Amino acid sequence: MNEAIKITPIRLIGADGEPLGIVPTAQAMEMAREAGLDLVEVADRERPPVCKIMDYGKFKYAQSKKAHQKTHQQKLKEIRVRPKTGDHDIQTKINQARQFLEHNDKVQVNVLFRGREMQHIEEGQRVMNQVLEALANDCKIEQPAKMEGKRMVALLAPKPGGPGEKVAAHPPAAPKPKPETPKPAPPAPAQSAPAPKPQGQGQPAGQKPQPPKA
Repeated sequence: MNEAIKITPIRLIGADGEPLGIVPTAQAMEMAREAGLDLVEVADRERPPVCKIMDYGKFKYAQSKKAHQKTHQQKLKEIRVRPKTGDHDIQTKINQARQFLEHNDKVQVNVLFRGREMQHIEEGQRVMNQVLEALANDCKIEQPAKMEGKRMVALLAPKPGGPGEKVAAHPPAAPKPKPETPKPAPPAPAQSAPAPKPQGQGQPAGQKPQPPKA
């Protein structure tokens, strides 16, 4: 980095990632100083070596953060209930399953039957349905509920695109208003002929009308 780069010339990459070609190292150093950044060697085995103008502090922080990020390995978690499990305890199990799904783990729901409970499988089915309905918006059912010996099993997986993601229902489209039919304009009133003026109308005041000439 910076003065520690002894080889010249170098292939330079600008701060925005644009290639600037092969330039002398001293010139690249000057360009980095003017930008208030560092000149960092990013490919020392290339000839000429590749260097980039960057903020070295931010670069090291990003590299350190990436190194500490561990890829989550998906696991299979289990919750267990019984046909006689109370609603409060069932809700506790549902919350636990939801947390597993939020951590991108799969969840196996087990309804366990003991003794005479096998004669009332519908009670276990009721509990299973209660759990699946509560988690419907948080998962996809990878394996529907089925009997395996003395237990009923269903397998749930996180929804793609984010656990707990709820799909908003599309509201029904509003009906389009019907175009109004233009009303016909009312017929124009017929214009009446002007009334004839009575004889003598229009004579100057004080004058008698003249008799018609023979």
